[in-house]
Amino acid sequence: MIHHSILLRLSTLAFIVTHLFISETALAKREIREPEAATGFNQKKAVFSDQYMVVAANPYASKAGLAMLDKGGSAVDAAIAAQLVLSLVEPQSSGLGGGTFMLHWHNEKQKLTTFDGRETAPQNATSELFLDKNGKPLKWSDAVVGGKSVGVPGLLAALNKAHEQFGVLPWKVLFQPAIELAETGFIVSQRLEKLLGMNFNPGIHLLPEIKNYFSPNGITIKAGDTLKNPKLAKALHSIAEDGVEVFYQGWIAKKIVEKVQKSAISPGLLSLDDMKSYHAIERASVCGPYHQYKICGMAPPSSGGISVIQILAQLQSFELAQYPPNSLHAIHLLTQSSRLAFADRNKYIADSDFVSVPVKGLLAEDYLAKRAALINEKRDMGQAAAGSPHNSLVLANDNAIERPSTTHLVVVDKQGNAISMTSSIENGFGSALMVQGFILNNQLTDFSLAPKRDGKWVANRVEPLKRPRSSMAPMMVFNEDNSLRLILGAPGGSRIINYVAQTIIGVLDWQLNVQQAINLPKVTNRNYVTTLELDTDVVKLKPALEARGHTVKIRALNSGVHAIEVSKGKLVGGADPRREGLALGR
Repeated sequence: MIHHSILLRLSTLAFIVTHLFISETALAKREIREPEAATGFNQKKAVFSDQYMVVAANPYASKAGLAMLDKGGSAVDAAIAAQLVLSLVEPQSSGLGGGTFMLHWHNEKQKLTTFDGRETAPQNATSELFLDKNGKPLKWSDAVVGGKSVGVPGLLAALNKAHEQFGVLPWKVLFQPAIELAETGFIVSQRLEKLLGMNFNPGIHLLPEIKNYFSPNGITIKAGDTLKNPKLAKALHSIAEDGVEVFYQGWIAKKIVEKVQKSAISPGLLSLDDMKSYHAIERASVCGPYHQYKICGMAPPSSGGISVIQILAQLQSFELAQYPPNSLHAIHLLTQSSRLAFADRNKYIADSDFVSVPVKGLLAEDYLAKRAALINEKRDMGQAAAGSPHNSLVLANDNAIERPSTTHLVVVDKQGNAISMTSSIENGFGSALMVQGFILNNQLTDFSLAPKRDGKWVANRVEPLKRPRSSMAPMMVFNEDNSLRLILGAPGGSRIINYVAQTIIGVLDWQLNVQQAINLPKVTNRNYVTTLELDTDVVKLKPALEARGHTVKIRALNSGVHAIEVSKGKLVGGADPRREGLALGR
């Protein structure tokens, strides 16, 4: 379909053992063993470069980001260009109608900045937004399609805020790849065809604009077709020339509000005042130690940063480096630590501008040591209860559902500045409301549909102007000298947390290169069942895990991890073989 002659296809690196605490016997085993490989899809190999690199979820987007770096652009410039192209070629996952979380590393100043571009609830929304006439929560499937689920899109505001601080190329230059592709057309991918054929979002067939776009003349598009989007090209051109104001206050804002309020299915509350008052927020990152490294991610309303750090911190004393990658005992420990982190996540984490989130307590060394002591190395603990970190409130557990239709991209520029950015419209094809060639999010269903449980308030309930909790986990890992070690993130709904934690362990503990770590069969536990990735070697662990008390399910785990590792002065890029992403560098 698309040939990439510049893509370096080098063989993967041998394992390098650096942890001196491993026994000689274990060292001998590590030198000869290969990681268990996922077998249900074609493997990808690591990409190496000397100067700069971008990894995005679609080859068109990776090429757009690389073109900005070739022009001397910054990591932010490349990320913006790539994301705008993703809005066109991967519309089911992210776009102008969605939101984002972004980490930016300024290499010279040694400064980490995070941008919260999460959607907000309308100012007229109440905690009863998703209750029926009898006061019962709507079914998620009934809440998602149409205007009621749409929050104020935050993506463009966050991109603009980041560009104002760290952009090098002119704003309008970053839009050119997406505009040209929208006008001339892009080749439909197999993944887009497959997702359209799965029919998991009924709105695609019920709402006319999105139906006509994906099924022109009544025939659904297929892989290999050329698809144009002149409406999106017009919107992008207007934003490129006139700035984000046209999106939040001008003609595009008016179209968004009209579409939401007049939706044929479940009209929503979004207003022009909501659009005009939206702002992206620069927040302090959350960080924690793991062995000699520092792990950093997004603060609330993302739960990803805290939860990934908790999982890793609770595993420090078990020294996972002594076990083979994805071995039985390592996977058992990982699932137990994940249970504990998800228990805390579901009770405490929400938008910290509205709820007192005990961030320091959740990440405190003594608290995490107490949580880790609950892990039984021989038996599954069953459903874990939330802990009681310092300064925590009495709250009910959350029942929010998060869908895996998200995207992640990473960039390192020539100056060593870096971006780790996760974006989403939530469900596949979002709310199914399409405006000017882009799809509006359904992020409000990331709130708990029930505001109270057992008479207690849920932290992540709907409130006016509040941002729903997210599991997006753009992360960065730093060496002891504060130099950059690893940049990563993933789509995957709440399973993102597991995917990212497992990949970090693969690189830091098991000494895999980043592509090998991404290739590992995935295992998740969100404090319910242990899920093993279908059609991979890890399925062989099912009987042994069940013998330890696990309830095990086997299913496809479409993780989509994208990452860049900084190793020995080289950039090593990894793209998840489960999706169509691509690493490109110079």
